[in-house]
Amino acid sequence: MTRQSSDAFRPSAVAGTWYPGDPGALRAAVDGHLAEAEPAPAGDVVAVIAPHAGLVYSGPVAAHAYRAVAGRPYDVVLLLGPSHYHGFEGVAIWPAGAFETPLGRVAVDAGVADRLLASPVVGTHPAAHDREHALEMQLPFLQEVLPDVPIVPLLLGYQERPTIEALAEALAEACAGLSPLLVASTDLSHYFDAARAAALDQVVVDHVDRFDAAGLLAEYESYPLNDRGRYVACGGGAAIAVMLAAARLGADRARVLRRADSGDVSGDKSAVVGYLAATFERGRDHGARSASSAPGIG
Repeated sequence: MTRQSSDAFRPSAVAGTWYPGDPGALRAAVDGHLAEAEPAPAGDVVAVIAPHAGLVYSGPVAAHAYRAVAGRPYDVVLLLGPSHYHGFEGVAIWPAGAFETPLGRVAVDAGVADRLLASPVVGTHPAAHDREHALEMQLPFLQEVLPDVPIVPLLLGYQERPTIEALAEALAEACAGLSPLLVASTDLSHYFDAARAAALDQVVVDHVDRFDAAGLLAEYESYPLNDRGRYVACGGGAAIAVMLAAARLGADRARVLRRADSGDVSGDKSAVVGYLAATFERGRDHGARSASSAPGIG
């Protein structure tokens, strides 16, 4: 981990490749996906899971998570995802400054970041964020549905139990007295045929639907560290940390909003990436659940 300037600005890494580089085209694509998503749940949404593949592939699924939080009164959005390009111990935070997309810059909440930096598992590692798409793919949706809410970007290195559990505790403590939204950025299984992928993904979906973070962590640990991203979820540690933290923040129910795979868009069902959108809520009864079933696909 290295020191980082308090006014650090992180430019887009995947605009023009994973999503449109033109602001008008990007806004139209995001708004189109949001318009086709199902209505928001009735409960108080504390956290969501959303995928992070190229917008054309996972955008229709991610939109369900973001329609569920559109316009709600959050103080901060904490973005958690896996580091795809750098291996390291702990969690890499971007502690201040801003992230940019073609829709503009999103400010980082330095105050909440400072609280998280008190955790021994959280530090700065700017290089981990340079090429990373997992968090960036969430930003165009956030810029449309929560345009004035600052973010705290967090990348998990080696997604192991001590890091996951310590991060969940740090998240809950850092959010004390705030109205936060926690976002776990993850895709599900990677590059199996659609039938095998559906079976693997169903295990994750069942744990999410039951709000069973402990069960999902046990499933994650049933695979060797290097296989967990392929067989379970590349951001499984982020999802588990968010589930644990959401429970500490009062969430008491989960809702699976949508599931799909890259073959639903590409037509190629021989090697797909799975996608999931879900919410974790507290408070009001949220009614019945509704779940359905190249570069940038995951």
